[in-house]
Amino acid sequence: MSLSSGRPFWKIVWMYILLGAIAFVMLFPLLWLISTSFKSTTENIFQFPPQLLPNQPTVQNFVKVWQTNPFGKYLFNSTVVAVLTVSLNLLFCSLAAYPLARLDFRGRDLTFAAIVSTIMIPFQIIMIPLYILMVQLGLRNTYLGIIFPGLASAFGIFLLRQAFQGVPKELEEAARMDGCSELGLWWHIMLPAIRPALVTLAIFVFIGSWSDFLWPLIVLDRPEYYTLPLGVATLAGTFSLDWRLIAAGSVISIAPVLLFFVFMQRYIVPTETGSGVKG
Repeated sequence: MSLSSGRPFWKIVWMYILLGAIAFVMLFPLLWLISTSFKSTTENIFQFPPQLLPNQPTVQNFVKVWQTNPFGKYLFNSTVVAVLTVSLNLLFCSLAAYPLARLDFRGRDLTFAAIVSTIMIPFQIIMIPLYILMVQLGLRNTYLGIIFPGLASAFGIFLLRQAFQGVPKELEEAARMDGCSELGLWWHIMLPAIRPALVTLAIFVFIGSWSDFLWPLIVLDRPEYYTLPLGVATLAGTFSLDWRLIAAGSVISIAPVLLFFVFMQRYIVPTETGSGVKG
């Protein structure tokens, strides 16, 4: 028995079984985390083999975490930081990538090479100078101080430059003939044409900003500015450690990321270049 593709039916079945097994292995930590967050205090969360379905599911872990810790404030802080970081990153990276891709000026390739080479510099090397700069600018314990390192990225400039280079020159020439300015060309022609690349970069930046722990830990010492990763870390007290509460806090922290990805993935599709161009 075979399908129209020419592959034997049993090979396709085994392929799906293998892919399903790999997916289960990859998702098991997430499933175990969600299961632990719903388990009551009477259940052993470290039993072997692990039990994914709680015997007595309860939402008291979430209620306790929300009532005893300002997770609403943490969620608000993370949302503000992530939205501002994504918006400013897309703005600055696209403004930097456009001339590197479409304009001809002396030193263009050298400038692009210098920008890309910064990808090899670990953040741990520059975090101390960044912290000193934040102190001198008075940006400690501020939203701008948290998002400052993410205002632009070499990866974002590289990604958008490659996308800009794929836009047909006919669109650019037609816009110039209609009297479109350079800034108008960037806004009305180029950005709509590379929407999938913009969405891809937005997802990467959002996930990186939302899950960042090290830099907020360095630049913040006032709990009212804590983001969700720092808020989850506060659940691990010095003399007490309840993994059920930590699991509940972690689920609250990762749920917006999953929802954001599900919402945005519909836009990561191959589109006909220029289909989204405004008149």
